[in-house]
Amino acid sequence: MTFADAIILALLAHCLGDWLFQNAWISDNKSNWKHPASLLHALIHGACLLVVFGPIVPGWIFVIVPLHWLIDLRFALVWWRKEFRMTTEGPVALHVAIWQDQACHFVSIVLVVWGFIRK
Repeated sequence: MTFADAIILALLAHCLGDWLFQNAWISDNKSNWKHPASLLHALIHGACLLVVFGPIVPGWIFVIVPLHWLIDLRFALVWWRKEFRMTTEGPVALHVAIWQDQACHFVSIVLVVWGFIRK
């Protein structure tokens, strides 16, 4: 499998987990590490990776899923918004927050896949 193939499949799995299989309950509660929605969301991402990649699961699934969970806890993104004095109110702020979250996920997926697949 090439790097490009692995990235496309991993991003497909990510989009399934974050956009297709995430409901309001998960979205509202995934940033609380004590809430079951937080763990469920991470497990959904693991299941999506299993479905997309089939029965031979690459070892990096065990890195991507915890990374996804950590990003969704939002500690780093809240710090970033505070440090750079970004607004946290209004519809534009919501879109910025969503795409900051997605950018963090995409970058982490690319780095993890690159780290495991390069030869």
